[in-house]
Amino acid sequence: MNRFVLASVCIIAAFPPAATAQQPAPLNPPTHNVQGAVRVVDVRGRAVEVTTGVGMALRVVRLEVPADVRVTARGAALSLSQLAPGDIVRVSYGGKSGGYLAYTIERVGRMATGVEGTP
Repeated sequence: MNRFVLASVCIIAAFPPAATAQQPAPLNPPTHNVQGAVRVVDVRGRAVEVTTGVGMALRVVRLEVPADVRVTARGAALSLSQLAPGDIVRVSYGGKSGGYLAYTIERVGRMATGVEGTP
């Protein structure tokens, strides 16, 4: 029995690098979702800012929008330049070093304008 335990300990001690080896990055990075109003559309810089509510506070999320990101409205494709401040969007995104990267953007509505004459 002692020889078996000793052999097991030796085998485990011989292979610690295998247990701590770096795992490859997952094919589908973790995804987050946010729904809110478009605050800024930067077509030239390929970015969009979305204002959303978090608890009792507002939060602005700035997202980089790669050229291959699918932007849609009711299933139809849109270009990034067709988004405007006030559009209500649902965005799927993930983190990257230095910020967030959009995976999909769906326009789900538009804010109605307020009463005329209101300051």
